[in-house]
Amino acid sequence: MNNLPQGLFLKIFLWFTAVVVMAIVSSFFVGELLHPNQPPSPIHRPLDLALNAYGLSSAESYERGGQGALVAELDRIQRESSLHAVLFNNQIQELSGRRTSSAAAAVARKVFESRLPEAADGRPFLQARLVRTNSDSQYVFVAEMPPRPPMPFFFHPLAHMLAMGLLGGLACYGLARYLTSPVAKLRAATRELANGNLSVRVGPTLGRRRDELASLAADFDEMAEKIQLLIDRQRRLLGDISHELRSPLARLNVALELARQRSGIEAASALERIQREAEILNEMIGQLLALTRLESGAEEIRKVELDLESLVREVVKDADFEARARNRSVRLAATEPVMIEGVPNLIRRAIENVIRNAVHYTAERTEVEIKLFTDSEATPPSAGKPDNERAVIVVRDHGPGVPDEVLNEIFRPFYRVDEARDREAGGVGLGLAIAERAVRLHGGKVEAANARDGGLIVTIKLPKQTADSKQPSSGSARAR
Repeated sequence: MNNLPQGLFLKIFLWFTAVVVMAIVSSFFVGELLHPNQPPSPIHRPLDLALNAYGLSSAESYERGGQGALVAELDRIQRESSLHAVLFNNQIQELSGRRTSSAAAAVARKVFESRLPEAADGRPFLQARLVRTNSDSQYVFVAEMPPRPPMPFFFHPLAHMLAMGLLGGLACYGLARYLTSPVAKLRAATRELANGNLSVRVGPTLGRRRDELASLAADFDEMAEKIQLLIDRQRRLLGDISHELRSPLARLNVALELARQRSGIEAASALERIQREAEILNEMIGQLLALTRLESGAEEIRKVELDLESLVREVVKDADFEARARNRSVRLAATEPVMIEGVPNLIRRAIENVIRNAVHYTAERTEVEIKLFTDSEATPPSAGKPDNERAVIVVRDHGPGVPDEVLNEIFRPFYRVDEARDREAGGVGLGLAIAERAVRLHGGKVEAANARDGGLIVTIKLPKQTADSKQPSSGSARAR
């Protein structure tokens, strides 16, 4: 039930349960408490006939054979029916000589007074009957009823209510789960689709279900299939264009060298400009190819144990060398030993792209600050898992920053915050897209935030444990 939408499931389950409980309670009160008083059930009539017969046989035995015959008859009755009985005359004298209780004498006196059968509640429970013999003598036959065996709990009305409640609760649970399970699966598929797994489908998980929810799942699958088709076509187009541009670019470089050899000094400035533009175009094509490989899953994913601290130090050293030529610097402000599992070239490319992006936009005579440390990623208590350690790389520049409303957009391919400023800085809008995609392939994430005193802070978070190697086929990689 971990994936079920708890709010909808709980509401449906509680409402169904409330209806079932109300129906059970209402039927109990109507059937057990509110029915009119009924006349004595015919089930008591055989007992009355048996007591009358036993009373008459006892009185006649006494009249024929005296006390001895009476005792013999009462013993026979006890053997046959487990009734311990005595016989009283009209003087309330017990005739068999057995020990009797005051309750037996009292109920006998009551029978002589009312001339009707009487009973005495208590322990034991007494039943008394008036007996008239052929000699017109009157006696009272008093029998101690054997104790009733305790009623099994499953015959008790409360047990019936509990059983009905349990069965009703199970039925409500099954019905609520049946109704909400497709919604939960659709919700999970929607999240996977949003995270970039365009191959996710809901229909096969619903079996032979045929209702409105199954139709909704079919619509979702159709939508996901169309989106996947469009994204795949876009990737193929980017890849094909990138490959096709490589050949004319190579020929352009050859022609440029020939023109440089044959031209005079007056054409040198124009040729240098052509070379710079060709280099930018070549870099853009290389980044497009890299992004296409990452998006299509063609990039080989072979994770090894990686010393992240050493890698960051190398990248910072190289980036600082390049930045000083532009009157800027890169400094490793804080670090600690961190070992992770990952693909070295992908991790290096992601860190390099983020740092180079910061060098592009930080102001002159400022430095880009890098920090490397570890922290724990808290997990929900309901997950029952310990907190996961992760490596965190923070890259902070001192540039103009990014408007808060587009912080998430800078990881989209070819996105430009300011077209003129980005062209002047030389960015092509793919560096952060490649970095975000490479980090996501390792189960991490990249976030951007504006510093309070100016500048942009980009944070790379990588799990130290083995990340899921599943590669979502997404077109959602982002770049600045």
